[in-house]
Amino acid sequence: MAETHTGSCHCGAVAFEVETDLEMVMECNCTHCFRTGVWLTFVEPEAFRLTKGEEAIQEYLFNTRKIRHFLCKTCGVETHGEGAGPDGKVNVAVNVRCLSDIAPFSVTPTMRFDGLHQI
Repeated sequence: MAETHTGSCHCGAVAFEVETDLEMVMECNCTHCFRTGVWLTFVEPEAFRLTKGEEAIQEYLFNTRKIRHFLCKTCGVETHGEGAGPDGKVNVAVNVRCLSDIAPFSVTPTMRFDGLHQI
């Protein structure tokens, strides 16, 4: 069952709420995710709400430039991203490690994705 979680970047300039059940948390080994250590859960756009810091966000694009990565301009933490899944449906990828109401180490990835060779 989906619950509402709160999250933010490290410095707090960017904050959000997300409705998710955290059943699927993905660990990706692409050059970006591996280096930054993000763990992702995917939600429909209506389940994600930016509550603070739209002006504090920097967009980052790489490789195919189809996934929009959103980072805090101040602390550099990636809070979320946006892109289309394999089915063409747009979704929001939330960095689970930015959820402030989740205890560290209480969530572990449930899926590994070989983004290094598939993106």
